[in-house]
Amino acid sequence: MSLNAFITEETIESDEDGSLSGKTIAVKDNISTKGLRTTCGSAMLEDYVPPYDATVVERVKAAGATIVGKANMDEFGMGTTTETSAFGPTKNPVDEERVPGGSSGGSAAAVAAGDADLALGSDTGGSIRCPAAFCGVVGIKPTYGLVSRYGLVAYANSLEQIGPIAPTVEDAAALLDVIAGPDAHDGTTYDEGEDSDYASAADGDVDGLKIGVPTEFVEGADDGVVEAFWDAIEELEAQGAEYTEVSMPSVEKAVAAYYVIAMSEASSNLARFDGVRYGKSGGYEGNWNEAFARAREEGFGPEVKRRILLGTYALSAGYHDKYYAKAQDARAWVKQDFDSAFEDVDVLASPTMPVPPFKLGESLDDPLQMYLADANTVPINLANLPAISVPAGETDGLPVGLQLIGPKFDEETIIRAASAVEQ
Repeated sequence: MSLNAFITEETIESDEDGSLSGKTIAVKDNISTKGLRTTCGSAMLEDYVPPYDATVVERVKAAGATIVGKANMDEFGMGTTTETSAFGPTKNPVDEERVPGGSSGGSAAAVAAGDADLALGSDTGGSIRCPAAFCGVVGIKPTYGLVSRYGLVAYANSLEQIGPIAPTVEDAAALLDVIAGPDAHDGTTYDEGEDSDYASAADGDVDGLKIGVPTEFVEGADDGVVEAFWDAIEELEAQGAEYTEVSMPSVEKAVAAYYVIAMSEASSNLARFDGVRYGKSGGYEGNWNEAFARAREEGFGPEVKRRILLGTYALSAGYHDKYYAKAQDARAWVKQDFDSAFEDVDVLASPTMPVPPFKLGESLDDPLQMYLADANTVPINLANLPAISVPAGETDGLPVGLQLIGPKFDEETIIRAASAVEQ
């Protein structure tokens, strides 16, 4: 049975000889590929073919990788299950009655099923780490600014990052080596000053590593997930690491703050999809407002419409200070809590997702359940920090992911710690 991991299956071979030669890669369908359809999982862009490659696509081609298709995703990256795609849901290769996570579910499913050696995803509030955890693979959300976003169809600019998904920590780190680095097309990128070598950090040496476990990230998680998480922490201890519990009270406000900010940015970013500049035409009868409304009614799915409406409301006159400004205050509080925690520890650890993979259809009628499932991942995007999800056992035969969070631009430490869990 098909997993529906791809929206478009098409092979683009590279003529270059590089570090990814011989590797196949799936590209999330919100990352521009020249001459290859890029739909964002939406009927709005069903026939859109970009005239240029995203910077990360240029870099994987230059490194010799073969693109094998565009991976399925929640529409415009809005979802936690890859069920909001206009092209149908992706199934989890571990259990085809369950979701693969989202919004990069097609990317993770393709890697987990062996349909691609590597994949590119994007992470706005956990969209790389969630499917990595649900499918039993590795996913890295880089520090904001480490990887160019040029060519990524925007959802929420201040939160999102492109990152790698792979079967192993070393493979994910090697892909990060290829895509990381400054880009003249993206003014938010960071110049490291030297070539990165993240793959060499996957040496499993955690002797003396100080791990902080935020109690708020563990409370309320599924019992089987908690058990697998503590087993992984004990394994790290056995390899020479030490852990301490820390408190980060701000994370209780993080989900609410994240969704106000993300939806507000989305309502602005998606205004361009009006049937004139981009997207389905609403026809030429009636006035422009009527055509604009028809284009968006026909082109967008229910979850995208919901988020646009909520974001527009939060930014509207009389409500900006009540919602958006308070969400930005909460974001600053989250950053402050992380800064304080990293004064005493090297990395922070938590379950990636508080629950095992949902059954298909389980969360569609309850959006709030889907939003709350992001409780352990969204704080990292609010603080613009790096994080990795690595397989850490199972509960009832379903994968459990361990999330490791580091200070800004300290991808090496979380990669090292994750490789110790893997070994």
